Amino acid sequence: MSSRHKLTLTLLLGAQFMLAIDFSILNVALPVVGEGLGFGLDQLQWIATAFALPAAGFTLLFGRVADLFGRRRMLLAGMALLAVGSLIGGLATDPAVLLTGRVLQGLATAIATPAALSLLTTSFPEGRLRTRALGLSGALMSAGFTVGAILGGVLTDLLSWRWAFLVNVPVAVLILAVTPALVAESRAAGTTRLDVPGAVTVTGGLLALVYGVTTAGADGWGDPVALGSLALAAVLLVAFGLVERRSPAPLAPPRVLTRRTVTWGNVGGFVAFATETSLVFLMTLYLQRVLGFSALATGLALGVLGAGTFAGGVAAPRIMARFGGRATLAAGLVLQAAATLALLGLGSSRDGLALLLAATAIGGFGNLVAIVAFMGIATSGLPDGEQGLATGLATMTQQVAITLGIPVMSAVATAAGTSVLAGVHAATLVNAMIAVAGAALVAVFLRRSAH
Repeated sequence: MSSRHKLTLTLLLGAQFMLAIDFSILNVALPVVGEGLGFGLDQLQWIATAFALPAAGFTLLFGRVADLFGRRRMLLAGMALLAVGSLIGGLATDPAVLLTGRVLQGLATAIATPAALSLLTTSFPEGRLRTRALGLSGALMSAGFTVGAILGGVLTDLLSWRWAFLVNVPVAVLILAVTPALVAESRAAGTTRLDVPGAVTVTGGLLALVYGVTTAGADGWGDPVALGSLALAAVLLVAFGLVERRSPAPLAPPRVLTRRTVTWGNVGGFVAFATETSLVFLMTLYLQRVLGFSALATGLALGVLGAGTFAGGVAAPRIMARFGGRATLAAGLVLQAAATLALLGLGSSRDGLALLLAATAIGGFGNLVAIVAFMGIATSGLPDGEQGLATGLATMTQQVAITLGIPVMSAVATAAGTSVLAGVHAATLVNAMIAVAGAALVAVFLRRSAH
């Protein structure tokens, strides 16, 4: 890499790392936030949902907007909005203001994440350099989720939950100041026409899907509001497919969506994100409800998972260079599944803590190897003019998977367990089986040429 490449990479990785931290930094602080602002126990989920809805619902749209109107411009807009949303959340004195800040943070994530990723893929040519950049990106994003949990606990215990918001502001301002000097504007050549019907149907469908699943996770899968939202999501997403077939300038051209690398790469990525993030939830439940760990101690115990994921992100480019993307993605999921199955050996005493630390570190390594392979496959073979779309799809896959994984595994644990430990074991087994199924689908349906 040239010096310019390294500076550009450092900036883009810093932006993505901050966005990843922002996703998880409030998780361990939710009870304290609820106490401070008067949220009821049944209302705490809305602090997470207010972020997840726009983050998942608008990502595909803004990925394409970045292609058409400028990727650097969208990155800057996302960072500015993140600073504003974080300031509002940090200074909030009632639930409505805090939720407004969370919505703005989620929208900022939907704007900035695909823009940063597409700037990264267009700054590095397809091949070894891009794979290396994606490996570092995946490592830091995954590490960011873990660091966010630890940092949230530290800030909440030592200072105040408000710093979980306010810490974003100076970092966002720094990125806003430095980006214009280091990153050139980048956009697709030709038309700047936006497919409005496609944007409305896909955004509405994704919002309804995420709302339906999160409502079902909180109120049960038989809840009429949840079922109505899921039905609306199905109608809108089918309508989106029909609109895209007839649109002269589709938001997501069918020829892109039907590419095996895009379709099955995203399937593998969905499985990787849904299983690992929900496994973190299950292990958090185990550590706190079975072993009696504090929120901060739980975050620190899961720090080994972050170390495993970082190592996986660094090693993944070399593994891909030797074995190819298809084999790397499938093997990463298999390793993750094997490590997850080992967690069935956990019991009600702290004697199994060493097993938890080793298995989560190994599983995290496999998970990040799979995620880097997914990113490489899902963005390969496409021209620079469609990289915003490709990274928007990949980011949408990530956000929707994270949102869906936890309520589904929570439902399995609740339905299958006569105790917390039994529920965790049942959901852990299902989690591992999903990872195995994802590996099998990728191995069968991805062409050997995927890289």
